[in-house]
Parts: sequence; C-alpha cells; structure tokens
Amino acid sequence: MTTQKLRVAAIDLGTNSFHMIIVEESAGKGIVEIDRVKDMICIGRGSISTKMLGEEAMRSGIAALKNFLVLALHHGVAPENVLAFATSAIREAKNQGDFLQRVREETGIKVKVISGREEAEFIYYGVRNAVQLNKTFDLLFDIGGGSVEFVIANNRGVQLLESRKIGVARMLERFVTTDPIASQDIKLLEQFFAAEMVSAVEKAAECKVSRAIASSGTAQNIARMIRLIKAPESDLSLNSSSFTRREFQTLYKKVMTLNAFERREMTGLDANRVDLIVPGMILVDMIFRLFKLREIVVSDSALREGMVLHYLKHRREGGSEAGHERELDIRRESVYELGCRCEWNRNHAEQVSRLGLQLFDALASCHHLEEPYRELLEYASLLHNIGTFISISSHHKHSQYIICNGELRGFSPSEIEIIGHVARYHRKSPPTEKHAGYSQLKLKHKRAVDLLSGILRLANGLERGHRQNVVSLDTTLQDNGIVLRLKTRFEPDIEIWAADQLKSWLEFVLQKTITIELA
Repeated sequence: MTTQKLRVAAIDLGTNSFHMIIVEESAGKGIVEIDRVKDMICIGRGSISTKMLGEEAMRSGIAALKNFLVLALHHGVAPENVLAFATSAIREAKNQGDFLQRVREETGIKVKVISGREEAEFIYYGVRNAVQLNKTFDLLFDIGGGSVEFVIANNRGVQLLESRKIGVARMLERFVTTDPIASQDIKLLEQFFAAEMVSAVEKAAECKVSRAIASSGTAQNIARMIRLIKAPESDLSLNSSSFTRREFQTLYKKVMTLNAFERREMTGLDANRVDLIVPGMILVDMIFRLFKLREIVVSDSALREGMVLHYLKHRREGGSEAGHERELDIRRESVYELGCRCEWNRNHAEQVSRLGLQLFDALASCHHLEEPYRELLEYASLLHNIGTFISISSHHKHSQYIICNGELRGFSPSEIEIIGHVARYHRKSPPTEKHAGYSQLKLKHKRAVDLLSGILRLANGLERGHRQNVVSLDTTLQDNGIVLRLKTRFEPDIEIWAADQLKSWLEFVLQKTITIELA
C-alpha cells in the first residue's frame, strides 16, 4: 500500500526578501522540508515613504517568482498548491494592483495580500510548530522589513495578535541618518518603538509573560552572532536556542559603535543585513527592556511555515473554520515522525521506552535526576535504534547523528545533544572523555548521559528478543544492590542473558550490583 503524499510550496513576498519553502506531507512522517530559497529583492526600498513600488524592484520580483515557480514544479508541486502571500510593503503600495496583475499574467501565480493581523496569525501557527509552548504565556515576535508582529500565546491559544509598522527597513529609511548611528537617532528610534509597543507591553504584563520567542532573519542573525562569539565551531541548529539579555548587550555595544564597512567584517552577520541589523538591534534591546525579559528563544519557523500548516489544516478539514486549536505536543510528534522517516521498529522502541521509564522511576532515590531528564530518556529510548536505517554496523553512532541532524522540533540544542548521546551509548563502549562530543558536555549533562545511557542499555537488554516479553518490573532497592524481578509472557532466558551483559555500566554509575530474576 502506497502512502499518499502532498507537496506544497509557500511563497512570502516580504519587504526585504522573497522566500519560498517546499514541503511534503505524508501519513506518519508528518511535514518534511524538501527545499527552500530566498532572494533579497528589497521590493520595499524607497516605497515606504512614497507608497509606490519601483519599476526595477517589480521586475526583479517577477523574475524571482518565475525562478521559484520553476523550482516548485521541478519538485513536483502542482500549480494549485503554490501559495503566495504578500505582506507590509506590497500591502501598503498604491500600485499593488498593477504589480499583482503583472505577476498573475507573467507567472500564473495568484498572490494574496494579507492583513497585519493575518500575518501575525500565520506566524503563530509557524512558531508553535517549532518551539514548545507551555501553560504560561510567551511573547512571540517577528521582525520584518515593513512591520513587526506581536503575539501573546500559550499552548491553549492566543491572547493577542498585533502588527505594528516598525519593521527594520522602514525604520532604517525613516530614522537612521548617520553611520555609525548617532546617539540622537538611537533615542528617536527608542521613543518610536516604545510608543508603538504600548498595548503589547500592557497585555504581556497582564498575562505575566517572562519569555519571548523571536522569528525572522534578524533574530536568527543576532542569535548566530552571539553563538559564534561563545562557540566559534558550533554548527547546531538555532531553533529553540536562546540568548540572554547579558549576552545580547555584549553584542549590542559592539555593533552600535561600528560603521557599515566594519559591520561587514563581523563573523556571522549576513551581508544583506549590514545596515538593517542596526535598527534590528535597537528594537530587540527595547523588547528586552520594556517586556522585562530574561531571555529570547529563537524559532526557525514563522510566516511561510504557518502558511503551509494553515493550508494543510484546511484541506484536511474541508475548509471548515469550526473547532478549537488542538493542544500540540510538538516534541513527541517530531520524535515519532523522525522514527517513521527512518522506518523504525515502533513496537520494539516503545517497549524499550516503557521499561526505561519504569527503571527511571524505580531508581529515583538512587539517581536524584530531575523530571525533565525522564522525558529525554523516553525520547532517546524511542529513537535509540533509528541508526539501523543507515546500517546495522555502528548503528548507535548513526542514531546519534540522525537525532542531532534530524531537525527535531521543540527541543533546545542542549536537549538534542543529550538525547543523541544517550542513544549513542545504548550499546558498545560507555561514555568516555576520549569522545570529543561527550567531553564538551556540561558536567551536569555528562552525569545525566551516564545515568540515562545506563538505564537505556539495561532496558534494551530486557527487550533483546524484540518480542515485548517483559510485562513489568518489580524493583527492590538494597544498601549495596538492586534486585529486578521480571513479570514476563514467556520464558525470559534471552532477556535475562542480554540484560546481564549490559548492566555493568549502570552498576558502575550507581555503585550498586544489579540482580535480575524471574518473578
């Protein structure tokens, strides 16, 4: 039986750049990115004050869309599944009708101009599919060229959807008159930002917001520069990573003193953002201050991804607007989708996970690990064997590689590192300082990897026959030992034999002998 697949392309005609993302949706595997492309058209250049799109910018935009369309069709996207939405600069242009008509005639693409509120809603859909939202409220903000969208939401829904005309291209054109930027220009920008954010700040205080999630190229570029200052060799995903106010201030003070030529030499700064980064930094500084934030988390999904998710949701529901947004567990969803893409043995993985969690709970008084590590053990257990998708030989190492590069959603980079290391050490050699990745972990994370990998090795041994034989574990803790009594469906000879071979690392970590017997 073949799995039905659908490919969709979403094009965002933004003030600074045109972007396209191509994704495929299929049962079990979820939504997988196929390709993405960006062209810095800067269609809003000069139009923010004149409200007229320039002829050269329009020609460049149409040429980019033609290339996007060729790429989408090459990837098997049907023309009716090419979505295109225009935002701030085109939304405000007096000659938008002329431009959109030319786009339709020359490319066949029908562009929908969306309102600021719709833009904020799509950004919400995109961000909540990339960063885990909790019961407490977060501020979501997306820095565009013409506008900035503010959303206040938690895992149950939205409290605020707002769009303000304070995008970085607009602010650069209106307020920045010197290079490096003069203190007077900074003050004017700060005052303007503060006035425009009053309602969002008041709503955030009412909802007790303490964390912000930022999307867009400006936020990602800031996060990348901060990371490269701390770890020049880091190549981890930025999604769900964060930076503190102190880390940001260090970068802010440096950027504000430089001219364009000097900024161009900065490590990690996109050449197309050399000028735009200045109002972007001032805006982020004001967001930190006015919303009284400790940290900002980065989302690599926003408007385009939200467009796709909204479109697919409406296809599934036949266009119905009825019903409430379901509460997402994107971490679990993305783990299962990654397992499915790697053609995992789901029954085996879930059995190992069940046994691992039983051991974690039973040994709580010995290991003293906090509750969040329990969840990471569960996901490492579910994914420990996905490396067999590449090959059986050294599949534990392949599992680690896939986990660290599989674009799991909702996890911080450090959490993904822990999951990957626990899976990597489910067999063969235990953790050692000789392994570069392990040696670079924080001390508390090393201890967690030691303990969780020991539990996973034992749980994996108890499922050696891949037959879900062990129904439950009865664990007795003694002064110097642990007794595991197995309740099984069949004779557990192979499970006890394998577990006896794999228990030594956990015995070493806990400094207790482990005895395994049939209940």
